[in-house]
Amino acid sequence: MDDTNSQAFQDRTYISSDGLTLHLRDYDPDSEATEGRLPVICLPGLTRNSRDFHHLALILSRDPVVSRRVIALDYRGRGLSDWDENKANYNLAVEARDVTEACAYLNIGRAAFIGTSRGGLILHLLAGINPDLMDAVVLNDIGPVIEAGGLMKIRDDLNGARLPRDMEDTAALLKLRQGADFAALSDPDWVEMATAIYRDIDGELLPDVDPAIAQQLLSIDFTKPMPDLWAQYESFGKLPLMVIRGENSALLTENTLTAMAERHSDLKIVRVPGQGHPPLLHLEPALREHPDYSCGNLVRRSLGGQPLQSMLSHCQEYKKPGSFEPGFPD
Repeated sequence: MDDTNSQAFQDRTYISSDGLTLHLRDYDPDSEATEGRLPVICLPGLTRNSRDFHHLALILSRDPVVSRRVIALDYRGRGLSDWDENKANYNLAVEARDVTEACAYLNIGRAAFIGTSRGGLILHLLAGINPDLMDAVVLNDIGPVIEAGGLMKIRDDLNGARLPRDMEDTAALLKLRQGADFAALSDPDWVEMATAIYRDIDGELLPDVDPAIAQQLLSIDFTKPMPDLWAQYESFGKLPLMVIRGENSALLTENTLTAMAERHSDLKIVRVPGQGHPPLLHLEPALREHPDYSCGNLVRRSLGGQPLQSMLSHCQEYKKPGSFEPGFPD
């Protein structure tokens, strides 16, 4: 991971309304080059951090034709942000407020958002409370319905893994636990994932997250129906909206994708082969595939460029039943 490149991004911090110092990465190319283009704000998964988006941010911010500013956030309790002494504040409402305050700190009044897993849930809330902030939304392996089995799998994975000896061991452990769902990943991809999730803290390799966040999953009563976010999903309204699903995702199902399409007239659905929850967006098998499978329409319309088209053109675009010939995830 190219974290050593001091020119790639700026580490910035802001103070939340309840006094925490929160961190973000600002991939801000030459301001003249991006003038008039909306920034892209990336929101990571439940226990993940801004490093997950490093390669994607490089692709978007260094695109030779349509470069743009990219912001990747560390929520409270993750990455380089402060841990919250009040563990009850690790919830969607507080984290949505933190995102809004980050935008205010950066003087961003409107942006395109990419939300992975937990980040996509936060976007559901933001669509209801601050829709003017959004120009377009990409939901990475998440929707208004979360499958209990998929969440139980995440719970067990986060709370049952042993600590690794070194980064090589970390990558091997991740591959052992998740390799069946991520057959598309190479060994270097597993190393990249390991360096995004783990960090050397006081001489020990640890997940870069407050352990209380993973422990919250232990208190969920899976004998009861999971709450859904359909009411919040309706708030996306006429926004350009894309949802990406890993082929092997246990968190987001095909049935939910169909229901989402029925409720959004212009939803774009992208399926990523050989990956589970959540897909790594920076991989580019698109370069080997036929351009007719491009799913870049949303990005071209909302962002005025084709950087994501390059990454996603290997995936089939969803065709609504009856409108085309049949041919059609932390």
